[in-house]
Amino acid sequence: MDNWIDDLARALGEEPLTASETAELLDAARDVAHRVERKFTPLSTFIVGLAVGRQIAGGAARTDTLGELLQRVQAALPPENT
Repeated sequence: MDNWIDDLARALGEEPLTASETAELLDAARDVAHRVERKFTPLSTFIVGLAVGRQIAGGAARTDTLGELLQRVQAALPPENT
């Protein structure tokens, strides 16, 4: 099953995610699901993907861009319930 996401990336003409990118995206998705609302998880990752694509089109590197944008997602999240 782990290969499925790599196969999907290739089928869509994209490079597979690195282990670091996968971990960062899953962490952000988890935080959105638990700190905002579960139904916004796929929507938030779609929006991040659009933003990454736009910056890559402008010449930015994917890994750097993804990390920067996921930091912005974290900053936009409401505080954790403790």
